[in-house]
Amino acid sequence: MTDTSVKKVMSATSPRGDQGQIYLASGKRVSMRLWKDEEPNADKEPSRHSYEVVGYAISGKAELKIEGQTILIEPGDSWLVPADAEHTYRIIETFTAVEATSPPAEVHGREHGG
Repeated sequence: MTDTSVKKVMSATSPRGDQGQIYLASGKRVSMRLWKDEEPNADKEPSRHSYEVVGYAISGKAELKIEGQTILIEPGDSWLVPADAEHTYRIIETFTAVEATSPPAEVHGREHGG
């Protein structure tokens, strides 16, 4: 039987989320999103999500504040935000990164606390 879940997603035509994220390929258990050219900002309000996030920085710099720790993220760095961990990001230099979420963040309102 042929696997029909194989697909290609072009970021130029992908849907955008309300926080600026670009949704990339998504499966039943994992999805990807792109944060492209995020501008420097002040600390955002801390949040918690029911999904796990792993990320990879392509360019720029950001700080991840997570459970009382502050982690500097630079190009080539990867990171993990466990499910239900309180965290926030501060963009220091225009930032581009790819994240994978499991289960997919954009399903069932998970990105907004669902």
